[in-house]
Amino acid sequence: MHSAPGDKIGGKLMRIVQITPSAGEDFYCENCLRDAAVATAMLELGHDVLIMPLYLPLHGEEGDSAGVSPIFFGGINVYLQQKSAFFRRTPRWLDRLFDSPRLLRWVSRRAGMTGAKDLGDMTVSMLRGEQGRQTKELDRLIEWLGAQDNRPDIVCLSNVLLIGLARRIRQKLNVPVVCLLQDEDGFLDGLPSQYSRQAWQVVAERAADVNTFIAVSKYYADAMRQRLGLDSERVCVSYAGISLDGYERSQAEPEAPTVGYLSRMCPDRGLDTLIEAFIRLKENQRLKHVRLRIGGGSTPDDKAFLDKIRGQLRSRSVMDDVEFVPDLGRDARQALLRTLSVLSVPEKQPVACGLYVLEALAAGVPVVQPSHGVFPELLEITGGGLLCEPNNAGALAAAIESLLLDPDYARKLGERGRRAVSEKFHINQTARNLLRIYEQVVRHNL
Repeated sequence: MHSAPGDKIGGKLMRIVQITPSAGEDFYCENCLRDAAVATAMLELGHDVLIMPLYLPLHGEEGDSAGVSPIFFGGINVYLQQKSAFFRRTPRWLDRLFDSPRLLRWVSRRAGMTGAKDLGDMTVSMLRGEQGRQTKELDRLIEWLGAQDNRPDIVCLSNVLLIGLARRIRQKLNVPVVCLLQDEDGFLDGLPSQYSRQAWQVVAERAADVNTFIAVSKYYADAMRQRLGLDSERVCVSYAGISLDGYERSQAEPEAPTVGYLSRMCPDRGLDTLIEAFIRLKENQRLKHVRLRIGGGSTPDDKAFLDKIRGQLRSRSVMDDVEFVPDLGRDARQALLRTLSVLSVPEKQPVACGLYVLEALAAGVPVVQPSHGVFPELLEITGGGLLCEPNNAGALAAAIESLLLDPDYARKLGERGRRAVSEKFHINQTARNLLRIYEQVVRHNL
């Protein structure tokens, strides 16, 4: 493998450690997919990349190419150490039992380990790093990284919720730390109010421990600069990207007009708004055969919401035209996209990335998205879809209808978006952008 000019430090390739909190295998996690794709692309450029999973085992797609370390901050140990001082002093052999991948997967399928609800105390503790209750886990991570074979040139934190690790990494290992920024505000704002205030305060204080922040969009860079009081030069922008392998535009239109959804099946992502818009579409005689395909998975916390959604669909006698697609794998996502006329994930709150937009456009599928967060930025760059008023099922239905009733225009938007993703959002371009930032950070740290 060969690296491009600008990818090396003093003539040598970089050893990069990517610390990634895994969401398990239950739902579409943009951060997890982004980290895995970037790690693979950097490996192909010749760099030594190691993914360090936190909390849960990586999904198979996330760890197929890059090296993967043992699990750190296993979800069960983190919880037990938060709740009881006894588990903050237990021997490693006992902790290792709780870090069993099989046990962690079993627990994650039966408890909402990644939701904001009831996690306020633990979140603040993790953000406090060496001053929190999981110090034993942090010491283990530092010891492992400090071994000669594992010592990196740079450490990348997947999101700002891991900022509590930065101070000890820099102090003990004398290596720089960069932190990616992507939609952490939604989690922190979703904590109970007293914990949300504490968490934001700790993050703002700990921001000094990070060399450079890297946001996935201009919108989110500006938002986090404001929330954390960061100087503009401390925040860079590097758009997320995707590997285009396997994304092919269907040569034929679906048998019936088909609307798609690809994200976690939960209220925050606006699935209920899309359901209401779909019901309105079915009332149009010209679209009475329209179908809806929903992919992206869910957690145990989402069960009540999904039961309510299914009940609503049955009460309106449209359940037979709706399919829930359980498989989250890359091949399954691509197969889903090839059956769609249009995709929409009508997020209720502004978001930073929208990786599903890139996936849809890579397959030539136009999108309809709310006019907030990153979506005006993405659609201005790609030209691959329409914007509509946020949290308005009527406006969403009207925008989707305009594409379903004009398939030639929809195909034109999809093809325009496909070209833009190929030119501007290929994962290799993302990796090179990040490597240039990493190189500057490392040189400055020497």
